[in-house]
Amino acid sequence: MTFIERIRVYEKLMRLDKPIGILLLLWPTLWGLWMAGDGHPNWIIVWVFVLGTVLMRSAGCVINDYADRDFDAHVARTRDRPMATGRVSTSEALVLAAFLSLLAFGLVMPLNSLVRWLSIPALFLAASYPFTKRFFALPQAYLGIAFGFGIPMAYAAELGNIPAQAWVLLLANIFWVIAYDTEYAIVDRVDDLKIGIKTSAITFGRYDVLAVMLCYGMALGLLALLGWQAHYGTGFYLSLLCAAGIALYHYTLIRKRDPAKCFRAFLHNNWFGAVIFAGVISNYFFR
Repeated sequence: MTFIERIRVYEKLMRLDKPIGILLLLWPTLWGLWMAGDGHPNWIIVWVFVLGTVLMRSAGCVINDYADRDFDAHVARTRDRPMATGRVSTSEALVLAAFLSLLAFGLVMPLNSLVRWLSIPALFLAASYPFTKRFFALPQAYLGIAFGFGIPMAYAAELGNIPAQAWVLLLANIFWVIAYDTEYAIVDRVDDLKIGIKTSAITFGRYDVLAVMLCYGMALGLLALLGWQAHYGTGFYLSLLCAAGIALYHYTLIRKRDPAKCFRAFLHNNWFGAVIFAGVISNYFFR
């Protein structure tokens, strides 16, 4: 394998060719940065978190494929991943994950000590999530904490502390992640049942679509509560209405549990996150 070919394999291992994961990780972090910064976050901090999001998502993908290396070859959607096909060794994967994590840690070093300390549980969450699928009936909830941990870190970076608002926002993100990752899990449910992996789609069973919609509702309800407590303007609530419309559109895609449509709904969650971010920005822009 040439150097260029190996770089391309590493790119695929880190899922840089599939940026949806970066976006789903980035949106809640941006919500937190703008809310914590009262509409005017420090731009150095913003860039630190954007770059850190890319690095940690990449590291998380590598760790995920390392953990699932014995399962991915038996799942139609993942059988061509680099570790499943043997193009990347376990030692290569571990070195790459460690390198990406060290780069991410280096980014937060200039920030305050609270952010640096929070980077430790953030790394633990990212590294341990893939293994929860072996014993935890709702690993998507754990993923929600891992994907949303940039929220308390954003508040810590901007304010030097973590107010209650940050934890409510994290909880809203957990419900959103359960919603969209259950859509994702429906795609693999048949294969996951065969190999014994636990997912929310399996746990919710025939109530999976109902659970997805309830989780969307809980996420939007918590966001509305935050807006009410912070005296947000009309633009923010209009964004929540748009997000609710997106969730209803997802219902039309997932209600028959067609794998291709469920995957399309999962990908479409980028717009859910973007619309809410637009609402947060509009609140500060028009006040």
